[in-house]
Amino acid sequence: MFNKKQDKIMAQDITSSSNTVGKGTTINGDIETFGNIRIDGKVMGNIKTKSKLVLGSTSHIEGNVLSQNAEIEGEVKGIVEITELLVLKPSAVVHGDIITNKMIVESGATFNGSCKMGVSTKTIKIGEEAVKDSNGQATPKIKEAKAV
Repeated sequence: MFNKKQDKIMAQDITSSSNTVGKGTTINGDIETFGNIRIDGKVMGNIKTKSKLVLGSTSHIEGNVLSQNAEIEGEVKGIVEITELLVLKPSAVVHGDIITNKMIVESGATFNGSCKMGVSTKTIKIGEEAVKDSNGQATPKIKEAKAV
């Protein structure tokens, strides 16, 4: 239905999108995005982006983070996995392990956990990409239901 040129344009539109979670906003659940995201509020769940994640000074995250690049000024309670560059700003507080290729820790930033640098991290898969079978075909997400 779509040709390759249109698919490429659509992919560029998705990855160039920006998302913002404002101060005073609370999200209970996971966030997945192809584009950049800035969070100044509270997220109770995992965050996954194929682009850049910015956690402002008022952000509070209780969950794991997986991103290409990240800049943290707020607080994270969970595992932080960054495939390229992680920057911890002076007000950053991380309670959990950090896995990243490169990291900059500015004076005043703190983290409680282990840190692995220069290791290859997992591929960031979002949406349909995350549930492909061995032939590269998308498979539906199936949840188990229990009879009561």
